[in-house]
Amino acid sequence: MSFFLDQCFEYMNQGEVIVAYKGSIGADIIANTLNLVESKIDDTVQQNSTRKKLYNVLVESLQNLYHHVDAPEEMREGDSNYGVFILSKVSVGFRISTGNFVKREKSSMLKEKIDKINSLSSDELKDFYKFVLNNQKFSEKGGGGLGLIDMARKTGNSLDYRFFDYNNEFDFFTLNLLIND
Repeated sequence: MSFFLDQCFEYMNQGEVIVAYKGSIGADIIANTLNLVESKIDDTVQQNSTRKKLYNVLVESLQNLYHHVDAPEEMREGDSNYGVFILSKVSVGFRISTGNFVKREKSSMLKEKIDKINSLSSDELKDFYKFVLNNQKFSEKGGGGLGLIDMARKTGNSLDYRFFDYNNEFDFFTLNLLIND
């Protein structure tokens, strides 16, 4: 299992790493990560609009890790689940990469949702966001499906994703977001 996760982490790890974390994802880890990243991007990012966009997308990404993880029993630690997060500087801006386990039966639905989001223009994304906001029912985990749409809108880029086969029940899902500076 460790070799598997190391391969996924290596796939996600690109550019000059600002912050990287892999392990148990809980509210305290998210709060500490946001504080750390905020201080680092204040030193690294010159444009206030880029800094704000980067921080907002980062918050949404970490919330997704916290709220939408399904983990195999061996990857759970109390109420926390396993996740991966990497913020790196790349040639055209910044890259936020997250990784977490999802139940295999949810993978195809997630893939369809992301493919639909990636197929829409910025105006269509705006309309789709409003539609989902007004018509979507909330899931058992509290999400209405707005987070992915919001991240695509804020970044102005496609959502880059990949599913790694873990076992018969779980996939490891990676999401890579590019924020141009």
